[in-house]
Amino acid sequence: MVPRRRVERGEGESNRMSLKILELQDRYIKFSIDGIDSGIANSIRRTLINDIPKLAIDKVTFHHGQIRDGEGNVYDSSLPLFDEIVAHRLGLVPLITDPKMNFRDQCSCGGSGCPLCTMSYSINRIGPGLVTSGDLQPIGNPELVPADKEIPIVKLGPKQAILVTAEAVMGRGKDHTKWQATSGVSYKYHREFVVRKDATEDWEYFKRKCPSNVVSEDSSQIRFTDDIHCPWIEQLLDRPEVKVIEDDTKFIFQFETDGSYKAIDVLQYAVKRMPQRLNILLDSLVTPD
Repeated sequence: MVPRRRVERGEGESNRMSLKILELQDRYIKFSIDGIDSGIANSIRRTLINDIPKLAIDKVTFHHGQIRDGEGNVYDSSLPLFDEIVAHRLGLVPLITDPKMNFRDQCSCGGSGCPLCTMSYSINRIGPGLVTSGDLQPIGNPELVPADKEIPIVKLGPKQAILVTAEAVMGRGKDHTKWQATSGVSYKYHREFVVRKDATEDWEYFKRKCPSNVVSEDSSQIRFTDDIHCPWIEQLLDRPEVKVIEDDTKFIFQFETDGSYKAIDVLQYAVKRMPQRLNILLDSLVTPD
């Protein structure tokens, strides 16, 4: 069994929280937060999953009957799938979101639906062919298009057509999965692999393969971390001579987005949202008489 021990902070070390970006892509981010405990770490995770406002289709109207194209050909708008299935698929299509949009129940229109809280879309396609999320055309703001264009919706046969209009509104993941902007949200302790040079002949191999994972080095030992992904570092877990140290005050987070936001934008919103959630909790406290 690989030996592990907890890292304890000295009296002179600061408990101030700090955040550092470790890896960043448009839809993926890995970052570390130092100076927190597991309760705060889980609150950040829940905020990333449940509390990010996102645009998603919430109402779909199907226009059934005969449809004629520009050449006078007649198509039947009865689809090979039930309307409910098509509506469900449309609701799960990730849409690029403007975070400045209002929630419908908080909008100045009183919930009737306006450009400040509601985004409209339409699909008008004739068969044969596969209808995808790329056929979902925004009405109003051309920037709020589907984040992925190749999500299949329904396959049309000859003489079949689809004509639908849809409304998208803002929501949060705690209300429905279609409003969840993130996936794979996870965290772990920061850990280091202490490698004794006299007991590990190939330590230079790991240093050469994973130079960014080196934390410190002296004449007797070298320390690696797996905070940054490197497949060779995982081999150290199987070495009985390697000591693994975990720090339960430093957490490594990672998550992906569905494309509705960039990953960095989701993180920035979550950091700003945390104090708001705590204030809501404080306001809900009732002191005993």
